Amino acid sequence: MHQPLKHAFTQEMAKARDAYRGGDLDQCFHHLGRAHILGQRFFWRHALSHWWMLKVGVRQGRVREIRGQLLRLIATIPGYLFGWVPKGNTGGANVSPVKPMPLPADLAPLLDDYKVGRDVARRMTYWALLLVATAIWVRGDL
Repeated sequence: MHQPLKHAFTQEMAKARDAYRGGDLDQCFHHLGRAHILGQRFFWRHALSHWWMLKVGVRQGRVREIRGQLLRLIATIPGYLFGWVPKGNTGGANVSPVKPMPLPADLAPLLDDYKVGRDVARRMTYWALLLVATAIWVRGDL
């Protein structure tokens, strides 16, 4: 994660935490959605944004959000392993978890270098190489 992206993610999470502590849960969720957009390619940051969305859903008593965030927390694992995340998706249960969304204008420059297809191809190549190496090792040829 390059420094400007990391800084922006950290800032959005800080704003979300401040809003949470202040009881402004709508504003908190807004910043969590922005943090999700910035961090969804990175496992811990992706999971962290969904964890906080779950906390907001629990605090608001929103069953749909709670259920949606629990499913999304589980889905962060295969999303990370295979490199596929929908660019621009805000991560709330009110949007499809697989739908790419337009990037906010101020966040777009931070994600210029990100191409979903490239990440998927890279991760699938890593997994294929790992499977081949494992098969060779199991056969005893390595």
